[in-house]
Amino acid sequence: MAKKQNNELIDSFAEFKEMKNIDRATLVSVLEESFRNVIAKMKGTDENYDVIVNPDKGDFEIYCNRTVVPDGEVTDPNMQISLSEAQKIADDYEVGEDVSEPVDFSKFGRRAILTLRQTLASRILELEHDALYNKYKDMVGEIISAEVYQVWHKEVLLLDEEGNELLLPKNEQIPGDFFRKGEPARAIVARVDNSTGNPKIILSRTSPVFLQRLLEAEVPEIAEGIIAIRKIARVPGERAKIAVESYDDRVDPVGACVGVRGSRVHGIVRELKGENLDVIQWTSNPQLLIARALSPAEINSIQLDPESKHCEVYLDPDQVSLAIGKGGLNIRLASMLTDTVIDVYREVQGNEEEELEDDIYLDDFKDEIDEWVIEELKKNGWSTARSVLEAPREMLIKNADLEEETVDEVLRVLRQEFPEEEEGSGAAEN
Repeated sequence: MAKKQNNELIDSFAEFKEMKNIDRATLVSVLEESFRNVIAKMKGTDENYDVIVNPDKGDFEIYCNRTVVPDGEVTDPNMQISLSEAQKIADDYEVGEDVSEPVDFSKFGRRAILTLRQTLASRILELEHDALYNKYKDMVGEIISAEVYQVWHKEVLLLDEEGNELLLPKNEQIPGDFFRKGEPARAIVARVDNSTGNPKIILSRTSPVFLQRLLEAEVPEIAEGIIAIRKIARVPGERAKIAVESYDDRVDPVGACVGVRGSRVHGIVRELKGENLDVIQWTSNPQLLIARALSPAEINSIQLDPESKHCEVYLDPDQVSLAIGKGGLNIRLASMLTDTVIDVYREVQGNEEEELEDDIYLDDFKDEIDEWVIEELKKNGWSTARSVLEAPREMLIKNADLEEETVDEVLRVLRQEFPEEEEGSGAAEN
């Protein structure tokens, strides 16, 4: 009966080992440690016990080692055995010798077996957490594919091939992402949170590193080290700018990344839910890099202050909207890519200069218009009163990301200086 209980105990450990993916050597070590902990609690010490786990046979053996003492002189039954008791085991034992006797663990009682199970389960859970943490802490920044298991409002739960749980929070998802249970999903390992001892694996699809890994998979020249990705700026699901550099003069880094008719980025764009990719050639010349980052706009001149990381870009009037982009997206990405604050200014000539003499810079209205509102307008290329009044009202609201009431108040203030603009396009959109 005891042997059967022992075998059942080991069988349960084996099943747990298979389920939790604990390797054989570690399981044996944990079993021995768990037995010793229980013995120490029951007997006060485990120093005189040998624990042998036989995973191949699916059982274990425990031996108690005691010293033979004369009859009537046993002071510690756990460490000593009387001569007469020892000679019942083997009649040639003498005082001072050591007796090694097998122990039936089931005779320790039900409480000992329950304690052993709890100790083992707790220890293996710790090992499982350690194994999960050690596996994924070395995979941060790597792209993985996992199966969608549960979709919640704030996050998606995925399972890897070993059944480990991975989390994709809502703020790490691309706008437009839609997940169904059982479908595969790709993301990078963004971080591993182990503050509580129970690791949480956080994935991301919005990180620039995710786009970088996708490019590395699609463009052989990047994987081979011929082309390097120097910087990525992303607004997930909308647009990204990628600066690349070639270490081989014979290889066009932009053409190699894009491929013939965009063949190499088509799959990436689909994965990123239609995110547009602008690939530009990296340069160590900061002014040239800014000009390239603002493409497709053509730049006339750039004044850069390297210390403040601030630059003024001058363009023809018809290039301003291209530089700014829809909703200010192009200039925003260019600023992110170059780590520079970019202000766009229209460069006028001829009779336009005469018109400008009658114009007023927005900075002159700081007493009547909040400074942050003026800055938002200037970021979008509207640096003068007339340029604002000539712009459609809806464009002012959308591109500068201002409330309707704010835009209407700005237009009211500016029209007081230019009564002839009352019927301008800004008013027409009202």
